[in-house]
Amino acid sequence: MKSRIVKGIKFIALLLALSVTFVFADRLLSFKTIHGIRQARDLYAQPEDTIDVVFLGSSHVHYDINTALLWENYGIAAYDYSAAEQPLWITYYYLQELCKTQSPKLAVLDLYAPALFHDEYQYYYLSDNLNGIRFSQNKIDMIKASCEPDKLWDYFPSFVTYHLRYKEFNKYDFEYLFMSREKRQEFKGFTPHFKTEVFEEPYHEYEHVTDIPEKTREYLLKIIAFCRENGIELYLVVNPYYINYEEAGCYNRIKEIADEQGVRFEDFNDWYDSMGLDFSTCLNDGSHLNYQGSCVYSDFLGQVIKVLYDIPDRRGDEKWESWDRHAEYIRGQAERQDSEDINEN
Repeated sequence: MKSRIVKGIKFIALLLALSVTFVFADRLLSFKTIHGIRQARDLYAQPEDTIDVVFLGSSHVHYDINTALLWENYGIAAYDYSAAEQPLWITYYYLQELCKTQSPKLAVLDLYAPALFHDEYQYYYLSDNLNGIRFSQNKIDMIKASCEPDKLWDYFPSFVTYHLRYKEFNKYDFEYLFMSREKRQEFKGFTPHFKTEVFEEPYHEYEHVTDIPEKTREYLLKIIAFCRENGIELYLVVNPYYINYEEAGCYNRIKEIADEQGVRFEDFNDWYDSMGLDFSTCLNDGSHLNYQGSCVYSDFLGQVIKVLYDIPDRRGDEKWESWDRHAEYIRGQAERQDSEDINEN
């Protein structure tokens, strides 16, 4: 009997050692891109039930929506829970994942990816969309919706995507390995970019309608239904960028669906003058705003949200102090960039 107990203890110890080793290796070897993986991983570090507004969608979210400014100017506790080129079928499962630990009052969904990408499966940034999500039935369902059966094992489990990752280790891999939960809370998904490309203001007053794929429509309706069932207000938006004819037609079709469903929709490409968005200074590239543009747009968006929705001002409440640290972190990035620009000139 004693021998069996000893063997049992050793077996349990071995399982624990293997589990700890796997978690350690996974955290060290995993990619930590700001194209979606950190946005997903660091959601789990956020204090429970503190995110009042979640911004969902593609890179147009974490480039354009300045969560630090929304906090400093309006006291909005927001998080950019997005990933590059994210299709709506992944957004649907992201929303469910978020609601395991958060109870957002408002979900703001940017519609760039469903307007631009019409294939039934989107693989280019799929790892960035999947790898930050913890293993669960929700993740399994997400992968099934995102992969053809013969490609499943290219993305699951996540470590199959690491390949020769150990050859690319850098200082940040080890910093993140030992980063405290408190430090990770400073990250709210927003990733400021400081390059400037000059563009002329695009024509955007299109009235034609272009249909969207059935899969996109199906998951848009699922997102609408999920928000209703869980008491979350849904705001469909198009963040400002260098819009084209075909994309504009898709937005017009989505607006028709939104009207049918009684969901608020706003194309902020109709508001360049009102928000003061200058295409010669506010764009990082043709598709994304730079830091200056994010400040212009987010300040305008914050005013709109405060008028349309009952979102509390959380400033001064200790439970939301991580947003103070987040704002300080983003401010520091901007100041360092200004200093570098001065030195270059």
